[in-house]
Amino acid sequence: MELRHLEYFVAVAEELSFTRASRRLHVVQSGVSSAIQGLERELGAALFDRDRHRVTLTEAGQALLPEARATLAAAQAAADAVA
Repeated sequence: MELRHLEYFVAVAEELSFTRASRRLHVVQSGVSSAIQGLERELGAALFDRDRHRVTLTEAGQALLPEARATLAAAQAAADAVA
């Protein structure tokens, strides 16, 4: 699991939109979608319910969100400690 994938997951979860998340991250939408699909494959669970007009978190996505935020915060704290 890559930190970048968690960062993308958190952005999509907060924006509830792959398009808005990609703009926020300054990454093409297909890159965000691919990263999320890879994370879902790795975890063996769908993280989002998607249709043409709406994105919502699944139960697995809801469970992952606080852990992903904590992991990203810990990674930032580690980088800050070294700096």
